Amino acid sequence: MDIDLADLDFWRKPLKERQEAFTRLRQLEHPVFFPEKKVPLLRSGTGFYALVRHADVVEASRNAKIFSSEPAVTNPEPPGWVKHVFGESMVNMDDPRHARLRRIVSRAFSPKMLQNLQADIEKACRRIVDDVIAAGPRDFVSQVAARLPIHVICDMMGIPEEYRAKVHEHVDASTAYSGVRPSVLQSARLAGKNVVALLALQRMVIQLGHQRVADPGTDLVSALVTANPDGEKLTDKELGSFFALLLVAGNETARNTMAHGIKLLTDHPDQRELLMSDFDGHINGAIEEMVRHVSPIIQFRRTVTDDYSLRGLRLRKGDRVVLFYGSANRDEDVFPDPDAFDITRDTKPHVGFGGPGPHFCLGANLARQEMRTMFRELLTRLPGVRSVGEPELLVSNFDNSVRSQSFTF
Repeated sequence: MDIDLADLDFWRKPLKERQEAFTRLRQLEHPVFFPEKKVPLLRSGTGFYALVRHADVVEASRNAKIFSSEPAVTNPEPPGWVKHVFGESMVNMDDPRHARLRRIVSRAFSPKMLQNLQADIEKACRRIVDDVIAAGPRDFVSQVAARLPIHVICDMMGIPEEYRAKVHEHVDASTAYSGVRPSVLQSARLAGKNVVALLALQRMVIQLGHQRVADPGTDLVSALVTANPDGEKLTDKELGSFFALLLVAGNETARNTMAHGIKLLTDHPDQRELLMSDFDGHINGAIEEMVRHVSPIIQFRRTVTDDYSLRGLRLRKGDRVVLFYGSANRDEDVFPDPDAFDITRDTKPHVGFGGPGPHFCLGANLARQEMRTMFRELLTRLPGVRSVGEPELLVSNFDNSVRSQSFTF
C-alpha cells in the first residue's frame, strides 16, 4: 500500500488525504502492520499493527490484561532513562499500580470538586472574553483555547499566579515534542527543550508539595500529598508525573477541541444556528460531536502480553498495536456519514476521550465543563465570533493540536 502511518510525511498530508487513507484501511480484512524506522533519541520497536476500526479500538481498550500500557503508550517509545528521571506516568502503567494512582488522584475529578470549580471557570471565561474584547481578535488559540484549561489546572493545583506564564511556556515546549519525528538536529533540540520543561514543572510542583505537607491548604496538591482514608498519598515523583500528565493531557483535550470547534461552528452555520436556538438543549451534544470529529489525541499504543486473535489476526506476545482514535471515530459502521458535523448525532460510542476501560480519560467531565462554559460565554457575548481562514496545525502523529487560528467577531 502507499500508506505509511509510521512515516511523519504521512502526517504532513492534508487532513482529507489522511482521512481517505484511514477509510481504505478500515475496509481491509485485517489490521495492517507498519514497520518503524529507527528514530533518533527514542527506542524504536520493529513496528506496530494499526487498529483503525471502532470495534478493534474498543476491544483493545477494554482488555487491558492483553493490551498493556506498559512500558509506554506513546509511539515510538521514549528511552528507558525518562522514567528514572521523571518517574512513571499513570498512563504508562497497568493495574494494580495504575489503579492505586487513579484511586488517589480521582478525588480531583469528583462531582463535588467539579461543582466547586464551576464559579471559578465562569470567572475565568468572563476574563478571557473581556481580554479578547479589549485587545481585539488575533489568534483564537493563544487568546482563548490555550488559556482556559491551564488556568483551571493551575487553580486546582494551587499554583501561584507568578508561575503561570512559565507553566504555559513549558507546556508548549512539551506539546511541540509529542509524537513528532523530525530530523536528528531538530529531534535533539526539541528533546532538550522538553526535558528542561518537564524538569521545571516537576521541580515547581514538588516544592509546592513540600510546602503543603507543612501547611496544608484547600488545593489539590494538599489533598494529594496528604493521605486519603486508605492511607495512600503521592510521592514526590508521582506528584511531578501527575502534574505533567494533567497539564499535557488535561490541557490538550479541551484546548484542541475548542480550537477546532470554533472552525466547525464557522464552517457549519446551520449547526451553529441550531445550537443557539436552544443552547442548553444542544450544547452537550455539540461538545460530544466536536470531540468525536476532532479526536484531540490521535493515538495511543499498547503492547500485547500474550498470544491473541483479533478479527482473525494472530497477535503474538510482545507485538505492538496502535489505537487510532480519529479513525475509530469515523468508522462508518458506527457513525453514519461520519465526516458530517451533526450536533444531534448519537455520539455515545465515540472514543475521543479514549476507549472504554481502565484508562478512559479521568478528566473528561472537567474538559466538558470547561468547553461548555467557554462556548456559552463566547457565543452569547460575541455572537459574531467566527474563525478566519485555515488553522495552522502541529505536524504530529499524536496530538491533533492547532498552533494558531485567526478569528474575528
